[in-house]
Amino acid sequence: MTGSVPAELVALAHRLADAARPIVSRYFRTSVAIDDKTDSSPVTIADREAETAMRSLLTEHVPQHGVFGEEHGAVRTDAEYVWVLDPIDGTKAFITGFPIFGTLIALLRRGRPVLGIIDQPILGERWLGVDGERSTFNGQAIRVRPCPDLAQAYMYSTAPIMFPGAFEKRHEALTQRVKLFRWGGDCYAYGLLASGHVDLVVEATLKLYDFAALVPVVKGAGGLITDWQGAELDINSDGSVLAAGDAGVHRQASRVLNGVDTTQPDRHRPLG
Repeated sequence: MTGSVPAELVALAHRLADAARPIVSRYFRTSVAIDDKTDSSPVTIADREAETAMRSLLTEHVPQHGVFGEEHGAVRTDAEYVWVLDPIDGTKAFITGFPIFGTLIALLRRGRPVLGIIDQPILGERWLGVDGERSTFNGQAIRVRPCPDLAQAYMYSTAPIMFPGAFEKRHEALTQRVKLFRWGGDCYAYGLLASGHVDLVVEATLKLYDFAALVPVVKGAGGLITDWQGAELDINSDGSVLAAGDAGVHRQASRVLNGVDTTQPDRHRPLG
């Protein structure tokens, strides 16, 4: 066993990432065809081929497990173990040649994420989180950094479109309270948080395949990752995400996002 996850399943997760990496890399910065899904988000042959390769390995090695993939749907989601696959999280970054996207691989046990991989195939970077174990970056143990005050925090969110309606005002209030804020990052920002370079990542309207793999990585590095109300993330979560490296800054950010703390800052110095 590795933590609460059998070692053979951790090894299988690495095999999935190893299978997806050369496929994604082969199509990067090429004139790959782009299709729009029903929600208008882009998808490429790289997404589809990479997920197909990973699903083939799962069918071969753990046919009794469930699979929930962004591109090819869900099967056996009532199984004890369910793999959640996002072959390219950050397709917009991928199609514009920006290497901050990642392949996300998660393993749920009874609906709760217990293993997660963030793999950046172009840079050759891989974060691994396993329930009960210290998270690693390319095999080396990592840890979040202390940052007990919002006024000193570095924060990322992926894109304004993720904060519709009431989400926009609450998110904007938080950006005004941190030291540095930057749009962008996709899953890569969570890896940076786990490695101690970023203090907050705040999102909304995410799907299970967008956040499941991030949970073990952040928690195994000593961070916190919940919904905006502070509840643990699982298969039934509402898609809001608040990740923090420090419990103090997580608590403060949650108060702002939920309208409890409406203090106006003296200054705002955005990054980028």
